[in-house]
Amino acid sequence: MNLFETYSARIHAALAALAERGALPADLNLSRVVVEPTKDPAHGDLATNAAMVLAKEAGTNPRALAGLLVEELAKDAEIVKAEIAGPGFINLTLQPAVFTAILKTAIEAGADYGRGRAKPQPRINVEYVSANPTGPMHVGHGRGAVFGDALANILAFAGHDVTREYYINDAGAQVDVLARSAFLRYREALGETITIPEGLYPGDYLKSVGETLAKAHGPSLKDKPEAEWLPLVRQAAIDGMMAMIRDDLAALGVVHDVFFSERSLQAVDGNKDAVGETIADLRARDLVYEGRLPPPKGQKDEDWEDREQTLFRATQFGDDVDRPLLKSDGSYTYFANDIAYHRSKFTRGYAEMIDVWGADHGGYVKRMQAAVKAVTDGQGALDVKLCQLVRLLRNGEQVRMSKRSGDFVTLREVIDEVGRDAVRFMMIFRKNDATLDFDLAKVVEQSKDNPVFYVQYAHARCASIFRQAREAFPDLDLSPAALSQADLSILTDEAEVGILKIIAAYPRVIEGAAAAHEPHRVGFFVHELASAFHSLWNKGKDSPQLRFVNQTDRKSTLARLAFVHAVRGVLASGLAVAGVAAPEEMR
Repeated sequence: MNLFETYSARIHAALAALAERGALPADLNLSRVVVEPTKDPAHGDLATNAAMVLAKEAGTNPRALAGLLVEELAKDAEIVKAEIAGPGFINLTLQPAVFTAILKTAIEAGADYGRGRAKPQPRINVEYVSANPTGPMHVGHGRGAVFGDALANILAFAGHDVTREYYINDAGAQVDVLARSAFLRYREALGETITIPEGLYPGDYLKSVGETLAKAHGPSLKDKPEAEWLPLVRQAAIDGMMAMIRDDLAALGVVHDVFFSERSLQAVDGNKDAVGETIADLRARDLVYEGRLPPPKGQKDEDWEDREQTLFRATQFGDDVDRPLLKSDGSYTYFANDIAYHRSKFTRGYAEMIDVWGADHGGYVKRMQAAVKAVTDGQGALDVKLCQLVRLLRNGEQVRMSKRSGDFVTLREVIDEVGRDAVRFMMIFRKNDATLDFDLAKVVEQSKDNPVFYVQYAHARCASIFRQAREAFPDLDLSPAALSQADLSILTDEAEVGILKIIAAYPRVIEGAAAAHEPHRVGFFVHELASAFHSLWNKGKDSPQLRFVNQTDRKSTLARLAFVHAVRGVLASGLAVAGVAAPEEMR
């Protein structure tokens, strides 16, 4: 049950009733009418802007229209009070029974409470991480991984058909540099003393690739020309790096449905030339031409060259300048490959695409969105979510060095030190476009200042209440079916009612997070619910009538256990969406 959907429908019905009796014009555009929580609980439970957004179209002023709507809504038995606020907003106060009915619904629905109705179309492709397979992932990659994975979880929970994809950048100069670096490690594995020149990858993580090559080929590659050993070593190095990346992602609880190879788009290894096909398709629609570009202003563009070249009409689709597709040597630009890749997504059935990128790719967003509009003929949409930097700290001091990579702290080192749950929760406990300070010492503290501990502790407290109840009432039926039949009308304390309203908001939070592509909303929500529950727990120390288990009162105990069961379920659901465990005990 989505409370806000329910009352939106009732407001629409009230407006229809007013139109039917001639008080309003028929066929008003209701698309901008919203129902949301009041900013101040003292002003009621729900607020609507209906009169504000419809008054002009209705040929009246907002307060006059609000008066008509308030009069109509007053007929609803579940509405205690409907009041006009300010220039024409309407605040609604609901019967307490509305919220206890939602509590009962949450108990009966269990893990499905808040889940959206199935929406098989449009299918959504979420591409995230897509780190170059040239070394271990760093903490910044981890932020994108958690953000993308949590977003995919939320979209799926909201009812969407979601595919999680990783784009393997296995074409271009950087993988040839990787291969040359791995070849040195191969020679090292054969007993040579090596020096890694500047420009190659120096990290120890390539030693295992060199050892694998030495076992498979012995010394046979040493005397071959580079043209012969490079393809073989390149593929071995990419395979080794991707195995490491998959392993690190698994440690973070991230599993992709599709790993898509950039190389598969090019006319190599028996593949068809998908990039060339894409350019030909754009050219046939007069979206590609030969021309010159002015030098870029400000930020350097590695695709720019001072010559006549093959250009995509990106400005026709909202970009600042047209973009080159071919380099001077005739090879494709990175942008051309990326256009073909997103065209592939669309032809595979994904009209809605979400890419999760690092903040350093911000300048690339407009051109990619322009390209998606072009190759899908306006039928596809691309939303790019940029994840800002992560500053890694320990007790406030910045941490820079790594034992494994030599010049940055790897994601796996952080997971191994603080655990998956701390990494995942903290990565979505701040909006993706804000810089994140991640303190290795703070995220393992057992205190209310550590958000992940605070939320997990609330869930563990709920579990402990049920253990206490089973000891106090061994014969009490604590099944969800029995709890849903409890007399919930006794839940009248202000703190209890406040939590009921938070629980009622959960379906709206999921829907909003899915629509806005903002996983942090779920992180904030479970923290708010946990905070309210801890406050109620503390209040029970001074007010015995609010204690969850009362050995002299089975009726109130059953009602409050029903309440705790719902809190526990919503916390577990929100944590599951975030990919974080909901522990029964804290150790």
